[in-house]
Amino acid sequence: RIRRAFPDDAIVGEEQGADRTGARRCWTIDPIDGTRGFISGFVQWGMLLALSVDGEPVLGVVHQPYTGETWTGSALGAEFLRAGQTRAIGVRACEALDAAVLATTDPFLFPEAEADAFDALRRGVRLTRYGGDCYAYCMLAMGQLDLVVESGLSPWDVRALVPLVEAAGGRITDWRGGDCSDGGQVLASGDARLHAIALDHLAAAATGSPS
Repeated sequence: RIRRAFPDDAIVGEEQGADRTGARRCWTIDPIDGTRGFISGFVQWGMLLALSVDGEPVLGVVHQPYTGETWTGSALGAEFLRAGQTRAIGVRACEALDAAVLATTDPFLFPEAEADAFDALRRGVRLTRYGGDCYAYCMLAMGQLDLVVESGLSPWDVRALVPLVEAAGGRITDWRGGDCSDGGQVLASGDARLHAIALDHLAAAATGSPS
């Protein structure tokens, strides 16, 4: 359907590879982000769709078909759609690390140095949750979580999440505070003050490039 509507746009996907990669506009698709959760019968997975212009993600869509939930983020704002009802969403304020709720998909996916940095951060927060995949970023955008820390991500894992988190008022970067739209190490925060604290904890293991 994208090819029919926008025949000159590039398309990059986890399953189908890349097409027309030199185009200014690029659609990035992940049909199922959170495959482990999907095959285990959990709902913490989703379909990811991103539109980038000149390498910058400008539109992100996350859809959970089983629950009928859809999250969108763009310059027009961040919204949540379910059962025909749409509402604006936003992150919550959380300045202190010891008040924060942290999420990651699986702490055993971190290599040793990253695992040590994550554990140092984990010990300082109020609560940590696991197994979220893309769903955790949606909860952050809705003000339910304060931090999401990941590593080893591919472009299709994160590009749709960048506009969503930013449109909701949050920050999403790599572990050095730079662009994370090509994957690798990712830190998302609802509060910019908390983001700076988390970056300090992760600095020793920051690579500045995709894993």
